[in-house]
Amino acid sequence: MSATDYRVSTVGIGCDHLGVDLKNALRDHMKGHGIEVIDIGVHDGTPVDYPDVGAALARRQAAGEFERGVLVCGTGAGMAIAANKVPGVRAVCVMDPYTSERAIASNNAQIITFGAQIVGASVARMLMDIYLTNDFQGGRSAPKVAKLEALDRAGS
Repeated sequence: MSATDYRVSTVGIGCDHLGVDLKNALRDHMKGHGIEVIDIGVHDGTPVDYPDVGAALARRQAAGEFERGVLVCGTGAGMAIAANKVPGVRAVCVMDPYTSERAIASNNAQIITFGAQIVGASVARMLMDIYLTNDFQGGRSAPKVAKLEALDRAGS
């Protein structure tokens, strides 16, 4: 895979204490392909609450600091829930190639999440590559994403 295959040039990445090793592997993989990675931590095994990291990255995503984001915790579920609480952000927990591709192609998700206790580094790199080399397809999905955006604006 070459750097020209990627659809983004900047990605934010973050994790809780359970996701440090996987986050570092994903960060290094992206950097190796020429992507600018904004690593918001954490950087060691000191316990941290995943909602704090997930919300922090999602706020920065919503503010436009990077094009897409990646979050890692034990299951990926908690980070997805936390990120989805930030208005304007859509986060999807991915564990298989189809979900990874559809997260961006159908749902225009700005953030994907991984469970470090579920997905190994080689699979996570593959899934992240799928996500980062695809774009939102619009079409029949555009009205559905517009409805999600309307829910954000309405606050419910």
